[in-house]
Amino acid sequence: MNEATFKTLEYDKVKGIIADFAVSADGKMLVADMKPLTEIRAVESRLRETEEGCRLLAKGASIPLSAMDGIQELLALLGKGRVYHEQELEQLAVWLTSVAQMKRYMASKRELAPTISAYGESLNECPRLREELQRCLRCGQLLDEASPGLGHIRRHIYSVEDKIEKRMNQIMGKYRSYLQEAVISRRSGRLVLAVKREQRKFVPGAVLDESASGQTLFVEPQDIGALQGELEEWRAAEERERYAVLATLSEQAEQHRDALFGNREVMAILDYITARAKWSYSCGGNRIATASSPIIILRGARHPLLGQHCEPLTIELGLNWKQLIITGPNTGGKTIALKTAGLLVLLHQSGLLVPAGEGSTLGLFTQVAADIGDGQSLEQSLSTFSAHLSVLSVMLKEAGSTSLLLLDEMAAGTDPSEGIALSIAVLETLLERGSLVAATTHFNEIKTFAASTKGCMNARMAFHPDTLAPLYRLEIGEAGESHAFDIARRYGLPEAVLARAEALLQQQRKPESGSWAAASHPAKKGEGINQGAESRGNRRRDRNGRKDKLPEHGGNEAGAATRENDREGAAAAAGKQTFQKGDAVWIYPLRRAGIVFRPADERGNVVVQVKGEKLTFNRKRLKPYIGREKLYPGEDYDLDIVFDTKENRKARHQLSRKHIEGLEIITEEKDAD
Repeated sequence: MNEATFKTLEYDKVKGIIADFAVSADGKMLVADMKPLTEIRAVESRLRETEEGCRLLAKGASIPLSAMDGIQELLALLGKGRVYHEQELEQLAVWLTSVAQMKRYMASKRELAPTISAYGESLNECPRLREELQRCLRCGQLLDEASPGLGHIRRHIYSVEDKIEKRMNQIMGKYRSYLQEAVISRRSGRLVLAVKREQRKFVPGAVLDESASGQTLFVEPQDIGALQGELEEWRAAEERERYAVLATLSEQAEQHRDALFGNREVMAILDYITARAKWSYSCGGNRIATASSPIIILRGARHPLLGQHCEPLTIELGLNWKQLIITGPNTGGKTIALKTAGLLVLLHQSGLLVPAGEGSTLGLFTQVAADIGDGQSLEQSLSTFSAHLSVLSVMLKEAGSTSLLLLDEMAAGTDPSEGIALSIAVLETLLERGSLVAATTHFNEIKTFAASTKGCMNARMAFHPDTLAPLYRLEIGEAGESHAFDIARRYGLPEAVLARAEALLQQQRKPESGSWAAASHPAKKGEGINQGAESRGNRRRDRNGRKDKLPEHGGNEAGAATRENDREGAAAAAGKQTFQKGDAVWIYPLRRAGIVFRPADERGNVVVQVKGEKLTFNRKRLKPYIGREKLYPGEDYDLDIVFDTKENRKARHQLSRKHIEGLEIITEEKDAD
């Protein structure tokens, strides 16, 4: 399993939500490191933990978790001779109190959560250390009772400070007329009076500072100089005693190093378990059975990121069939079905309760891989097709009997006949290896393959026949239709265009029709893949003009010859095909129609307008769709209405009458190949 699969199936997104439920940095780190397990005992153990956590939450229990603020940094310095300051030691005391609360809480939940409560038994609340820290510290300060020496020194400090304050008040009253203001200030830790410069000689004492203007002098009166000197001596003694007390407390913490590290690990695990339980509880998760063999049986399964309102799915894979080919219209939920199955497998193997109903069972997979989305990349020069091939290549290298492979839109992004042949070859290979495959497609040939091949099964996403609304219900055993014409009518495409499209579809299904129309002719129900391939191929001319019947799709040499003839025939047909401005063409890479804006140049590049943009494709990537004579009222129809913007048509009309300085017509073209 790799990060690309986790991203495609949104496993990382679920992990992010679970991490938000964790309260400590260490708990969040364990969530970040979470990955699917592949050993059944480990998976079952995690599932038990999560299930017990859900039980506690369901009882309305408030689990006394700790954020462990500052603990990670404090423990990292243990064993290095560090003397901790008051705030750090008080954080340690608060945390040990949380550890003691968790230990008592877990002891009271042995019957409800036996697995989790076992973690509580391994907690060491370090009672002597905790009591000593609580005795010595409060509000981030050492208490006078922290040591006899500290209490003795502080009593002397309080006495001297009281004497100084009383004496300063007497002096201030005596020299009030010489003062700039009647307040006692502090300079360099000593009490002073603010004396007017011109009155300095009337107030005996030492000048410790002056104001910015120089008009005020800060004088320490002579009568309290000795007292303030005594106070400084006591404060120095206090600092020496404070350091000794902190050193003693830090040494006691060092002696409990192993216990403290063990507590941190257990508290992080409990936070991690609780975060998993909170997520499982929030999405309505259930503990479903774990099978030793790789199977998927999901009843009433929901995608956890879509909430409770999404339609539940029933999916089966791995018992009676190894491959499930899902068909149906776009927007019908085919891709969601793949993502739901893949994501729930990953989450189940990670020890999470997933939103699936009674009777659900999931086996264990050593590989889960998904090819979902077009995978295009400008930086890596990947087209849709080459991106699919890149993912498929990795899948085929690693696929085995414990692999789950999810393939979206098989045969997309290239010539349909070649894409279909390649897709069927991939499915055959994966079937031989015993890999579980869930795939989506629109192509009849792949549906026929599933219907006629042992180990494969068709399924369809249900679609309301009257309202054309998707029902998001997977129905196993039947192949679905794309309903393209019905959906097109729903979105308001002109009836004339739809009528012509339906006529072309009928023409495609006649064996005697032209080569491009027959390219999508499906094999008949019950025929093997070989017969379907031959009916699609009919007869092709080789480069020397000979007519040769395609060989049977048997061994490697015959299969290679078949694919080579198919490519040569398709290239020859595309090379001879000409397109006129205004023709509707089918664009293989985009899997949609466009209108020819500029016929092929000497290199065979055709400019096609698609949704208002003019894109360039080689004519080999196009096939006729609807000729211009079928689309427009007459030969003299003004195609500028189709290709030009309203602004360009207006500008063209103005320039036909006279030259206008600065007025220009811009037509943007893009190379889409």
